[in-house]
Amino acid sequence: MKKKFICSSALCVLFSVFSYAQDLPASDAEQLQEVVVSDSKFALRKEKSGKIISKITAEDIKNNPGQNLPALLNTVAGVEINGNQNGAGKNLGYFIRGGRGNQVLILIDGIPMVDASGISFEYDLRFIDVNQVESVEVMKGASSALYGSGAGTGVINIKLKKNVSGNAKGTAFVNVGSNRTAQSNVAGDIDFNSGFSVNGNVGKTNMLFSVNKTELNGISQVANVGNSNFEADRFSKINLMSKIGFAVSKKVDLNFFGNYDRFYNDYDLGFDNSNKSDIKLNKSEQRQFRFGFSPEFRYEKGTLNLNSSFSKTERDFDDFSSFDNKLNLLTYQSRSVNVDAFNKYNFSEKMFVVLGAQYQFHDMSAVSPFDVIEKESTKFNMIDPYLTAVYNTDFGLNLNVGARLNSHSAYGNELVYNVNPSFSFTEMPLKIVSSISTAFVTPSLYQLFSQYGNADLTPEKNRTIEAGFETVLLAKKLTVNVVGFYREQTNFIGFYFNPVTFAGNYVNIDGENKAKGVETEMTFQIAKSVKLSANYTFTQVDEALNRLVPKHKANANVNVVASSRLRFNSSFQYLSERNDAFFDGNTYASVPVVLGSYKLVNLSSDYHLIKNRLNVFVNVTNLLNEDFIENIGYSTRGRNFRVGTTFTF
Repeated sequence: MKKKFICSSALCVLFSVFSYAQDLPASDAEQLQEVVVSDSKFALRKEKSGKIISKITAEDIKNNPGQNLPALLNTVAGVEINGNQNGAGKNLGYFIRGGRGNQVLILIDGIPMVDASGISFEYDLRFIDVNQVESVEVMKGASSALYGSGAGTGVINIKLKKNVSGNAKGTAFVNVGSNRTAQSNVAGDIDFNSGFSVNGNVGKTNMLFSVNKTELNGISQVANVGNSNFEADRFSKINLMSKIGFAVSKKVDLNFFGNYDRFYNDYDLGFDNSNKSDIKLNKSEQRQFRFGFSPEFRYEKGTLNLNSSFSKTERDFDDFSSFDNKLNLLTYQSRSVNVDAFNKYNFSEKMFVVLGAQYQFHDMSAVSPFDVIEKESTKFNMIDPYLTAVYNTDFGLNLNVGARLNSHSAYGNELVYNVNPSFSFTEMPLKIVSSISTAFVTPSLYQLFSQYGNADLTPEKNRTIEAGFETVLLAKKLTVNVVGFYREQTNFIGFYFNPVTFAGNYVNIDGENKAKGVETEMTFQIAKSVKLSANYTFTQVDEALNRLVPKHKANANVNVVASSRLRFNSSFQYLSERNDAFFDGNTYASVPVVLGSYKLVNLSSDYHLIKNRLNVFVNVTNLLNEDFIENIGYSTRGRNFRVGTTFTF
């Protein structure tokens, strides 16, 4: 029986809407069971989580056929993946809430991914093929208490497709598309993608094997200046994935995985407006090997997990030097070991604790005309004990607290923490979230031990405060969340150069830099067959951080299920102007520039010729053929078309 109360007319209307939203039809059971894992490493019902975690689901991937993973991530509130609209060989930049790529930690199946030979440890998302991805969670804010170094502004948790039980089945796909700029008057080169996967089980053993291939002779990486006829730069990629699982008993699972990823690309010199950046001789091949073992033991009060992995990254460059008119060979190699043991213990239905310890080892080597770095002297390790406790009450209070002590072989100890209270009202569908958390970013091997290294570097540090709410209205057809954040950062690692002696090295930069903003997301099930989702992000950063970070960014997506076989999808994206800079090859000065705002419209449709067997799709990206600049001096893709088919057998 509902309680009677007296209120103003405005409040009565508001509470009547809330009351209506609580009368849930049976069809909403699936949404009630939606879970997130990134804020505790274990499945937690979404309404019990104290974070607003953005998800790219398997359904979202299906609704956007032909889109790659960076393009999908670029539609998430607070996330900017820079470079994805350029030629395929252009490296990507990751920005979450205005933070740089080294502050964004990428996980694959819960395992942290880095390139230990890179200047700032950033992992290259171009290694991952979206056809091997099951789903993605993006958790924003400082998260080092749970995930360690690098989780300064956010965590991108990528879950690859699972090996499942059941009769063996396979899936094969092929699609082709154009690859042209907005200025091109021809169809452009062909972007060809194909692959297949086999999934199933034999007795207590389940297996998954997947192969994906991409081949294109793309647009020139660097933009044409004047009427120059720049060459098209090739890009080629292959991805191999295998998973094997053994159900030893009802309590014990043994899981093994192995991955090989390789991409090849032509590349140009960095843009300097001298009209000499287009180089036919520059080529790069990058390879990644990964394998690991992830057993799981379930007992009455909890679960014991072990995530262990070894990865090796190799990068070879044929790099033309304009100074000595010579083609040089540059090679970089790195190895990384991760062992993360963690135990979830359920004290009751309301409270569980995750206790873990993580070990990481990294080394690197490099050979170039400028430097030789030996792996024997270029390595470090980290040992991190950590604790996270999650408490959910019957009256709506949820509390997630955690701490981690990082012990680093090169710079010592670092303590970080997370306090994340939230409250879900029982009388209305409203959840209030808040958190205060700290993070650190480890100096890379290159920054510590190369010829420009500085062994006295200390980690970059930051603190994030955030607060917001999430509400569900109109019989759970409308979901809205709003989060505001404020971040302070210190000990930035920069590069000092002496123009007199030409000496240079990495240093910690004094001072504090701030970032603040607001993110809001909305999904609205307009009708049974029509769903609208949209988000908007406002980001304001101090001058030292203000490069390639849009102050305003908005995304909108409409998905229409016309029938059980036919589906349509349309998306819109807007980015405000951004600051950039380039090195002027004529004056030898760094020139700041402002890149104009732009908007993109994409359309796609897919149809099941044979239901659950044969599917075809067509999409068009940049429908309006918007002529814009994503990075100063680099080519940007214009209107392009793609068609493809998927067959399940």
